Amino acid sequence: MAAGSTPDGAARTPAGPPLSQFLIALVVVTVLAGALGAVFAPRSASAARDPATKDASTGDGADEAAIQPTSNLFDLPPIVTNLGSPQEMWVRLETSMIFDSSALKHPETFAAEIANDILAYLRTVSMSQIEGPIGLQNLRQELNERASIRSNGAVKELVIRTLVVQ
Repeated sequence: MAAGSTPDGAARTPAGPPLSQFLIALVVVTVLAGALGAVFAPRSASAARDPATKDASTGDGADEAAIQPTSNLFDLPPIVTNLGSPQEMWVRLETSMIFDSSALKHPETFAAEIANDILAYLRTVSMSQIEGPIGLQNLRQELNERASIRSNGAVKELVIRTLVVQ
């Protein structure tokens, strides 16, 4: 009789682990992956803002900028104007403000005032001041500061949705 054949002459297939062992291994690996994912997953935004779960290392005054549950979002009208330098460069800016609804009863009024402040500011800005990531960050900080001052702190943040310069 030849090696690898049965008494009736049919070829024998090599035997592997049974299907049940494969399924058990698959379930174990899936459970371990889920457990590791839960342990190493980043915290959600709400858990990061929860004062009870904060580390002592985050006590750098970031609580003031935290967005409260009473905050609302309001879209400001789009602003289209030319820059201060060069005069032929135009900018279109679309922003939204996050404000405390208990402190700011009429967001439409403040939105119009903030939009006018932004318009006046953009007319003094040169292209080199808003170029690159540092320029965009400086623009964002300046607009946030102006919105906060105009609203006496009721506007928590001014979000730049789109910025097009041409």
